[in-house]
This record gives sequence, structure tokens and C-alpha cells, in this order.
Amino acid sequence: VQLQASGGGLVQAGGYLRLSCAVSGRIYSSGIVGWFRRAPGKEREFVSAIRKSGDRTTYADSVKGRFTISRDNAKNAVDLQKNSLKPEDTAVYYCVAGRPITSAIMMSSLYRIWGQGTLVTVSS
Repeated sequence: VQLQASGGGLVQAGGYLRLSCAVSGRIYSSGIVGWFRRAPGKEREFVSAIRKSGDRTTYADSVKGRFTISRDNAKNAVDLQKNSLKPEDTAVYYCVAGRPITSAIMMSSLYRIWGQGTLVTVSS
């Protein structure tokens, strides 16, 4: 398995969750790793991404200031800390990997490797 996401669950609005994506070594050291989500009845949308150096991150406007993406080099993992959760954050979250150019980092089609998804439900 190249990408293995975990950490989803049920949480009340205002609460927090931490998602983790275990990444195979070759992918972890070579590309961009990020998260997308798909809410019920909605299109898939970009959430966040982090470059292999770990020094540059990108966030969707809808999560900026609430979510933090980070790399754990000891575990070859990319984590997504989600604070101040809202009911509209309810979705299946997918860990992804690829090599999109900076200007296209939010385009799902440029990420060639997708994990299985983990469900996050935020109750109001």
C-alpha cells in the first residue's frame, strides 16, 4: 500500500481530529503529499498539500487557519491537524501524492496516487 490514511471519526462542531497518512518511502521522498475531500453530494475538493522539503504548504481558503499539514520524517507520514471543525467539514478525506506544478497544486487530476479515504463526520 502506497498511501494509508487513518484518524477519521465522529466529532462535535468546534472539536478537533488528526488525520495521518502513512506514505511509502519512495513516494515520501520524491513528491508532494496532500489531502482532498469529498462531502456528500458535492465535488471532490482540495484541502491541503505539503512539498517534500516540508517548508512549503498550501491550504484551501475554507480550511486556512484551522487545519495544519505537516510531515513526520521519522514515520514517513503526513498529518493533517484539524481544529475548530465545522459540520461542513464532514467528508471522506483522501491522502494523495503527485508532482503537480505550484500553480496547479489544487488540481486533483495531477495527483496520480490516491489512498482509500477516511470518513470524518462533524455533528452540529
